Amino acid sequence: MSDSYRDLVAWQRAMGPVKQVYELTNTFPQREIYGLTNQIRRCAVSIPSNIAEGKGRRSKREYYQFLCRARGSLFELETQLEIASNLEYLSSEAYSFIRDQASKVAKPLNGLIAALQQQIDSDES
Repeated sequence: MSDSYRDLVAWQRAMGPVKQVYELTNTFPQREIYGLTNQIRRCAVSIPSNIAEGKGRRSKREYYQFLCRARGSLFELETQLEIASNLEYLSSEAYSFIRDQASKVAKPLNGLIAALQQQIDSDES
């Protein structure tokens, strides 16, 4: 395992959509500032934040739990972006682009979760 969360591909890829989400949600209606805009931004920030926080924990099990939270936030983000698209707050091009970015986060995140689960399982046997 790497020594820093900054070295993790999952964290690096999760950082990209944060800026994109902020830029995209700037175009949402003002009435959504405390609703969907806020929720989408919080989810986007939560993904790399949970990866980093988990990396800083003392046990593999805690790390695993934070990675699973990051994955949950990723799924939540994808759902909320679809809602925003359905409400026509996002163009189909913007929605496709940000969904593609989210899927690029999912692959290394799922791989990290699977690898850590194997380590936990082998430690317990």
